[in-house]
Amino acid sequence: MLEKIRRLEELLRAHAPLLVAYSGGVDSTCLLAVAHQALGDSVIGVVADSPSLPRRALAAALNVARSLGARVEVIATQEFENERYASNPPNRCYYCKAELFAKMNALARERGFSAIAYGENADDPAHLRPGSKAAAEFAVVAPLREAGLTKAEVRELSRVYGLPTADAPAQPCLSSRIPHGTTVTREALGLIERGEETVRALGFRVFRVRYLAPSGARVQIAPEEMQRLAGLRDQVCQGLRQVGFGVVEIDPKGYRAFSG
Repeated sequence: MLEKIRRLEELLRAHAPLLVAYSGGVDSTCLLAVAHQALGDSVIGVVADSPSLPRRALAAALNVARSLGARVEVIATQEFENERYASNPPNRCYYCKAELFAKMNALARERGFSAIAYGENADDPAHLRPGSKAAAEFAVVAPLREAGLTKAEVRELSRVYGLPTADAPAQPCLSSRIPHGTTVTREALGLIERGEETVRALGFRVFRVRYLAPSGARVQIAPEEMQRLAGLRDQVCQGLRQVGFGVVEIDPKGYRAFSG
């Protein structure tokens, strides 16, 4: 993997000064950490803030960046003003990423940055990721992917850097909890966020609270945590009703990572 790391550092230096799309997830945190070490103040992480980003995730991302000493800026994105995003089609992520990259592109021109990078890795199937289409349209580079770093290697590199995200589960945006074709609203996202905080407070680590219009929830718990659910089922259901959900279902199949 050392050769891949050297290649990653070469790519980062070639694109400096650089803006990094930073979400606080495994890939973007690793990318920002390596970029900060290689480029210092010639890199800035950019966090897209919108109703689809949980407040907990925003605070955690900023705390990690602070611990690295990396420069980070938070920009408000307006994908919710785009009906094509709000209608929640299968390519919803394209409109989100296009909004972010447009904002970052303007920032790069204003501040004199040479390039924009994001955290796609070598395992990510570009043809299945709507965000990759937006990245191509804005000439956004993917140094992790170009260096050939797989997800497992990104996690390994994160451990070398001592990053708290090294073993973190995937945590896509709150909009991913709403079925395609169901309108994404601020109210629904607020409900989902409160619901997931409730489940997290009961000690669960990997799970999803899926939104069922108009106010229902389907709870999916990771298979390895399902045994704990037996004794906490009533508390989960009661807690979700208290934050505003009506009907609450527990998915007996649990959470499957590929389902978002």
